[in-house]
Amino acid sequence: MRAEFPDFRLGRVLATSFTATLTERRGDAVERIPTPHRLVDWLAVSGLAVNSCTTAQLELAKKLRESIHAVATAAALQDPLPASAVQVINDCSAQGRAAAILTSEGKRRWQLSSASRVEDALSVIAADAISIIAGERDGKLALCASPTCQAAFFDTSQSRTRRWCDMNTCGNRQKKARFNAKERKSAKPTE
Repeated sequence: MRAEFPDFRLGRVLATSFTATLTERRGDAVERIPTPHRLVDWLAVSGLAVNSCTTAQLELAKKLRESIHAVATAAALQDPLPASAVQVINDCSAQGRAAAILTSEGKRRWQLSSASRVEDALSVIAADAISIIAGERDGKLALCASPTCQAAFFDTSQSRTRRWCDMNTCGNRQKKARFNAKERKSAKPTE
């Protein structure tokens, strides 16, 4: 029998989708890649299929994830970037042997080395993080307004005023909470 794991939260930005493999960071944290096989699954659905993953590679992936989260959070708050986290991102970016290729549909896709190593996939994620943190892409880093989440996300909305990492999860919960509070307030008897 296969263990059930929480669904992945996939977005349009690879690096921040990767940081969303740990959610509810300020509440009851939900780990979405608890096993090497689950990391393989996430990489596959993210277009970075690898053959296998070791426990050491999973730990490296989690270290990269937390480094991206720390640097993205600092960037969103306009704080100095933590040097140790920047170093992890740079090291992971430099370790891989992935190449950007153009598909016949005119899209960019990543081709990993023939061995399809986890390190190659992590280098792509690190490079994506570098591009958004360095301001090379159209959008801005922001933090989810949910007090239990506070995930870093890349806001590409036209106004750059998005408040939630994902409207289907955090945003919906907050809208429900406001609605329920309003209902409770209107249901109170007046004196």
